[in-house]
Amino acid sequence: MSEIDDTQAPLLDHLIELRKRLLWCVAALAVAFGGSLYFAREILRILVAPLKSAGQVTIINTEVFGGFFVEIKVAFFAALMIAFPVIANQLWQFVAPGLYRKEKRALLPFLLATPLLFIAGASMAYFVAIPVALKYLLGFQGDLGGVTQQALPDVGNYLGFIMQFIFGFGISFLLPVLLMLLEHAGILTYEQIKGAWRYAIVAAFAVAAVLTPPDIVSQLLLAIPLIGLYILSLVAIWFTRRRRTKLATGTDIVAE
Repeated sequence: MSEIDDTQAPLLDHLIELRKRLLWCVAALAVAFGGSLYFAREILRILVAPLKSAGQVTIINTEVFGGFFVEIKVAFFAALMIAFPVIANQLWQFVAPGLYRKEKRALLPFLLATPLLFIAGASMAYFVAIPVALKYLLGFQGDLGGVTQQALPDVGNYLGFIMQFIFGFGISFLLPVLLMLLEHAGILTYEQIKGAWRYAIVAAFAVAAVLTPPDIVSQLLLAIPLIGLYILSLVAIWFTRRRRTKLATGTDIVAE
């Protein structure tokens, strides 16, 4: 028990600490929301850029108060993205006192990798997946035997579409962290994760069906990277397990 930083605290102290961390999270979100609301139109301009690149130059708003709620929605979305590292850090600060030093050293790389992987997933969604999906979906408009079919996307629906993509990809890219944590904690073994590859493929398509719009192109754009991340997780787990084995063997030799 000497390796634990602090002594065991009563439940009330844990609740006070939890309230403190939640207040920091709310404060970070509020500050980010205030700044994002000020730049809401500029952020909205960035979010509609893929739609413009796909050839769609018109976007409509079907409600009188829609413009106000669009800016609120955009600001809250941007605030979540900006405050995410602070929220992750506060969660770590709450959990860390109950961990041993070895556990802290083992979990710290995963904590640092989490925002990087989330940003990588969100970036892939914005720069790759969304343009491809929009080009495919907007390709269905045109002449229908003398009648022209024209897409007039509503700004609220479009924002829901693009936010679903960005958050879906961002969260899905945390798969390697989740699998490596489960393996490190002893909940799953490398052999179990490797042996479940068939279920992993089915799960990748199931997750893609939930987190993306209901068209096959959007689902493939998420499912294929998820399968790739699953393979990457296996490689990373194999290397980390090999390193742990070497360190343990070296420790045993020194002890002898």
